[in-house]
Amino acid sequence: MGLAVTVAVLLAATPTFVTRGDVTPEAGLRREAEAAWTALEARYVQEAGGAPAKPPGSIVLQKGAALTPQRNGQGRPGWVELRQNTPGVLDERLRLALRHELAHQLLWWACPQSSEDRLFHEAFAVAVSGELPSWKEGPYLSLSRAASALAVAPEVDTPRARRALARLLNESPGFPPALTRRLRLCQDGARWASPLSIDELAGVGVREARPATVVVSRHSGEVLLSEGDVRRALPYGSVLKPFLYAAGAEHPVLSPRPGVPEWLCGAGLPPKVDARTALLRSCNGYFLDWEARGSAPRAFGAWGPVLASVGLTGLPEDMAEATGLRSTRALSPWGVAQAYRLLAEARPEVVALLADNAARGTLAELPASKSLAGVATKTGTVRDAASRPQFGWIAAVDADLVAVVVRPGAMPRQFADEVPKALARARKQAGLEAARVQVLGLLPAGDVEARCAGAGFSLVEGVPRVGAEAWAPLASLTKRGAAVCLGAPWRVRFPGGPEGGRDYAGVFITSEPPPYRPPPGVPTTPSAMKARRGSDFIFRTTRLRYAAGVVSAEDATLTGEPRVALARVVAHNEQHGHSRHPGRPVCDTTHCQAFRGTVRVRSEDAKALGLAPLKWRRWLTFSQGGQEPWRQARPRAEVERLLGRGLVSLRFAAGRVHYLRAETEGDATFDTARSLPCDLLRSGLKLPSCPRTASFNGASLLFEGRGRGHGEGLDVEAAKASGSRSDVLLENAYGSETK
Repeated sequence: MGLAVTVAVLLAATPTFVTRGDVTPEAGLRREAEAAWTALEARYVQEAGGAPAKPPGSIVLQKGAALTPQRNGQGRPGWVELRQNTPGVLDERLRLALRHELAHQLLWWACPQSSEDRLFHEAFAVAVSGELPSWKEGPYLSLSRAASALAVAPEVDTPRARRALARLLNESPGFPPALTRRLRLCQDGARWASPLSIDELAGVGVREARPATVVVSRHSGEVLLSEGDVRRALPYGSVLKPFLYAAGAEHPVLSPRPGVPEWLCGAGLPPKVDARTALLRSCNGYFLDWEARGSAPRAFGAWGPVLASVGLTGLPEDMAEATGLRSTRALSPWGVAQAYRLLAEARPEVVALLADNAARGTLAELPASKSLAGVATKTGTVRDAASRPQFGWIAAVDADLVAVVVRPGAMPRQFADEVPKALARARKQAGLEAARVQVLGLLPAGDVEARCAGAGFSLVEGVPRVGAEAWAPLASLTKRGAAVCLGAPWRVRFPGGPEGGRDYAGVFITSEPPPYRPPPGVPTTPSAMKARRGSDFIFRTTRLRYAAGVVSAEDATLTGEPRVALARVVAHNEQHGHSRHPGRPVCDTTHCQAFRGTVRVRSEDAKALGLAPLKWRRWLTFSQGGQEPWRQARPRAEVERLLGRGLVSLRFAAGRVHYLRAETEGDATFDTARSLPCDLLRSGLKLPSCPRTASFNGASLLFEGRGRGHGEGLDVEAAKASGSRSDVLLENAYGSETK
């Protein structure tokens, strides 16, 4: 690109910088930002080979209100917050922070597909902001120690991790080639198939692999335990054979070939070997002969795109590469765990087959075999030319977790006991079992869209189909099976919702509920009909994530013991929701418990799920409560639509509304007394709580009350003011009875 053209492109692509007057001088700050942006974009154009076609949006520059002591700046798309130590002075520390944060802004604009890759973002920002020389100061840091430090802190949010990152960036002169390659992917609009790895960034292999362990949730997809460099791609041995089995259209029964080393897979091999036995025994000869028959899947079949999306370094050209006999392809422990998560969702019968491995497969007759009973496992061994083990792999799947354990220089049977230990350590966090909730039922199904910032897949009769990277109707993603997002939460949006959508860390399916018929004589609004019907979408996550999401939706300000109490009630109700939707999961509206997606789990949420189950065996009600007085009017016609025409009087007592209606029968007119749960009136009229009084005022009724909610069970506002522990709060709310 010529110089004049480049300058013209850059001038056209400079965003509008908006200041708020809290970082001064404002004009100087804007000039600094414009100059920094021009330099940053010039570097981008030079390395990426061109400039993005779309113009950038405006960027707000303002003073940081809550910056931690080790941060001089932070940002999100369109916003940059800065620390100014002296008003009116744009010192070097501030200008450096500005350049660093604008580097992130440039990537959010020019390379949105990389937005979830924290290492790439931070590496680019450190490389182009001018801060590299400052990190060279201090004692020498070896390359291997730098890689280890980054593996421990992949978020790169500590000074030690930043120094380690700078060490890798300083490994070669000039601009890091790994970043150049990635920036060209940005400019080409290519899919961000896998995050930037430490080895890729350094440009050299950290030759001596170290132990790595990763455990992820089958339900939410979150990483629960990570030890070692779980993102480093390694030769994988036989650990991916289940994906060949899952991809096969047919599984032949084959005869072992005597004297062929690849058929040496354990004593007592039967004269005819089926695919199940070959998988459990890890018989390489079976897979090679299967390929020779011409019926084996090539490049993992439908599972090839799945493995590529989580970092497989290239699709195998033949069965020797697919089974790891030839170590030319690699995948990280994290990538293997993500792929097994999808396999467990798509092909539970394959996982059930692998549950026999500890009894009659490669992990049989070991001291650890008993503790692995019922856990699906697959081993893999990578050997050198002398048949010595270079890496040993074990992938394990139970009802809630996926674990991958890699040990250098060891056979899987030598460290099998570490698998149940890793699962047990992950389970120190309570609430990891599945929770299911009907979601988004008040919306037309066609209005709900979802996208996956990681690798999204729709399952069609057990076969994974790559989901759209852009927003797509959730109904289409779940039309024929589950929708799973690997490496990130689903992002869900709908008209009238938050502009950027909501996070849903878990799995979606479609399941049409039965028709809802309200009880005779019970007034039900159209909105209440939708809520009581339930939803076509069922979302699965962990009980802990579900409980945290409900508490945040009900009262995001709640802290301490009141939050613990409410989280315990929420988790209890998820398992006692039969009164809300018989035979179906709880819903996400106030008919059940409000749920607006998954959020960051707080310490109180984790504590609540770790406490003993509640003793009550029924649905437990709760409300915001409080004593704040309110007065609201409603048209008389709207009230009579719920309670019936001819309304004469209303009074409220013991959670019910008692009212008189004038009725006519022939020539006679008389009053009839009726009663309904007050919550039906409250929800139907959208009142803050069950009223205390109601008075007629011409064509309307004036309701007066206190607090928020139906006024039954746990009063959240009262709990905030009590200072009591959660056990006391719950005992006071629900009494000592257990039925």
